[in-house]
Amino acid sequence: MKSRLLAGIAALVLAVVGAILVVSYAQGADARAVQGLAPVSVMMVQKAVPAGTPVASLSAFVTTQELPGKAVSKTALKNLDGLAGKVTAVDLLPGEQLVAERLIEPEALKTSGSVDVPKGLQEVSFQLEPQRVVGGRIVAGDHIGIFISLKSGGIETKPEKEATQLTIHKVLVTAVQRAPVATPPAQPSADGATAPPEDTSLPTGLLMLTVAVNDVDATKIVYASEYASIWLSKEPLNATDSGRPGIMTKPEVYK
Repeated sequence: MKSRLLAGIAALVLAVVGAILVVSYAQGADARAVQGLAPVSVMMVQKAVPAGTPVASLSAFVTTQELPGKAVSKTALKNLDGLAGKVTAVDLLPGEQLVAERLIEPEALKTSGSVDVPKGLQEVSFQLEPQRVVGGRIVAGDHIGIFISLKSGGIETKPEKEATQLTIHKVLVTAVQRAPVATPPAQPSADGATAPPEDTSLPTGLLMLTVAVNDVDATKIVYASEYASIWLSKEPLNATDSGRPGIMTKPEVYK
């Protein structure tokens, strides 16, 4: 009789302890769930950011958004305080969180997309508007044709005539740099959420291209940058070279 009573008491105690543990776990789970869903403000990329962009220019590319706590990276940045002087280490894509390791000192930056210079060639840089650079769609590793236009002096027998020539063929582009462009602020969508605006604008601003050429062609590019004008084509290595049109003048345009 006594043993049965003790067993009953022990069972009751175990049941009470078990109930307490279950309630405690449930409360802890609720707390963890609430903590995970609690919104955290972080910086999000809303427009593609080129590698090497200074922190001072990032405000045009990023916006602050609230995300569930469990979806936020441990190194996600809430603001840019104390980061002045740093630059983006790589290209940043829309929709990604801005994390601390993406920002580095300028001297630690290795130009994104740059390519090795073939032996025997040298690099030279020049600036052009987007319409002269295939709409700004040239990237490092592409090959280009370089057209040089002269307002006069291109033809010895007719020095007063304007002339254009595809002067240098299939030139290797080793780097492309462009200035950051400000974007309009994000607009509320139909459901009230803030979304980055769709970028349907034409490319703007100058692009700086660096190409690998021999000494003679480097001199031609420098001369054209100083005294003439330059236009580019995207000319892959398998592009057909017909040997024409040579030097283009007004009479040849309609031939």
